[in-house]
Amino acid sequence: MSHLELLPINVAGEWRLGGGDEYQSLYPATGEPIARLRAASLADVEEAIAHADVAFRTSGWAQMLPHLRAAVLHRVAAIIRERSEDLAQKQRLDNGKPISETRALVASAAGTFQFFAAALETLEDTITPSRGPFVTMSVHEPMGVVAAITPWNSPIASEAQKLAPALAAGNAVVVKPAEVTPLMALELAKICEEAGVPRGIVSVLPGKGSVIGDAITKHPLVKRVSFTGGTTTGKHIAHIAADKMMPVSLELGGKSPTMVLDDADLDHAVAGVLYGIFSSSGESCIAGSRLFVARGIYDEFVTRLAEAAKNLRVGDPADERTQMGPLITAKHREGIERYVDLGVSEGGRIRTGGVRPQGAGFDAGYFYTPTILEGLTNSARITQEEIFGPVLVAMPFDNEEELIAQANDSVYALAAGVWSRDFKRAWRLGRAVQAGTVWVNTYKQFSVSTPFGGWRDSGLGREKGREGIFQYMEQKSMYWGTNEQPIPWSK
Repeated sequence: MSHLELLPINVAGEWRLGGGDEYQSLYPATGEPIARLRAASLADVEEAIAHADVAFRTSGWAQMLPHLRAAVLHRVAAIIRERSEDLAQKQRLDNGKPISETRALVASAAGTFQFFAAALETLEDTITPSRGPFVTMSVHEPMGVVAAITPWNSPIASEAQKLAPALAAGNAVVVKPAEVTPLMALELAKICEEAGVPRGIVSVLPGKGSVIGDAITKHPLVKRVSFTGGTTTGKHIAHIAADKMMPVSLELGGKSPTMVLDDADLDHAVAGVLYGIFSSSGESCIAGSRLFVARGIYDEFVTRLAEAAKNLRVGDPADERTQMGPLITAKHREGIERYVDLGVSEGGRIRTGGVRPQGAGFDAGYFYTPTILEGLTNSARITQEEIFGPVLVAMPFDNEEELIAQANDSVYALAAGVWSRDFKRAWRLGRAVQAGTVWVNTYKQFSVSTPFGGWRDSGLGREKGREGIFQYMEQKSMYWGTNEQPIPWSK
């Protein structure tokens, strides 16, 4: 650790060492340190937000013509693409995802900035139907200082998903990345600066969410918070926001059902279910972690799925062939192991996995094998609580009524998958399941043009889509009087 140079953080455009405690970022595949930095302090938070407010009011960013602000965002996208391989390798080190996946995340981040640049340039306010001697208009204004609190599982994509629309709307943005994955937010801040975003408009404040995230959320100058992470933290942010009368976007946990009907294309369904739960090592809020299979095909399907899971390539994230890398930390792996033990104690049987892989390439890292359990009901804790790892619980079902009831029996409602050759059945189930996103005969596919978010304990609000910019703006109604005579009330 001592040979690594301390990384500066970005406090309102000033690159300097944070005022908080020193800590290290570890490579999950080996446990070795890849970066040293000092967390932001509460004084850093205060300074960053105060300067961001000044930059918002005086830098000209909020007043810039939309097509000119869009040009800056286009430059951000271009720089990300120019440096895509370097960014992908840093993302791999930051959280241990396979290089093939981190390349896709970097491409997604570039596409997100490009989309919101285009959306901004073509954004229209509305002239509403007149109801009197006046012209009425609905316009939108930037909020001021907004906060983006991002997770560790897909840093650059998650940060772009919040930063791009917030900047497009004309705001100043304070980013609080996950403590264990600070590198990509710092890289994005450098790119924004190079692309022409004014000094002070972007800050990056790494540190503990319970300290730095809390201070940012409570600050009176922060006008909106967009948070992706755990449901408990999200509810805490919602309580703070309620006291401030502040809008929030909360993208929280999930326990998503995947439903395989008896007429499904089993080749497609096996591949899709496998990808839906085991890609990203299962560290995904949308992971299809509850599997419901029609009883008549249950044995065949789960047997095929277990064999396919055994053959997944778990290993070095730098290897182009790797499909599953390590988990984020040793502590997180221990939590997943406790859940698997709980599932067994609840009566579950492990069909495959449930152990740490053995060998020289695995001993130092935080690896875990793809795991499938069966023999449990939908009421078991392991089928109701989010594990956030490569653990799937498979259950048979007998009819659609039972299937819908079980799929919807969860505090979460983020995503779902339906596998069927019958369009009408798939449509019926897709509409009946309670979730923010439903995939039919595919899974875990995304488009920045399509809104994303959850219901119930999976969150509030939506990100992405053209409407995503309006999440970071205040709506204002304007009336232009056209009457020839004074308002007659005074007569």
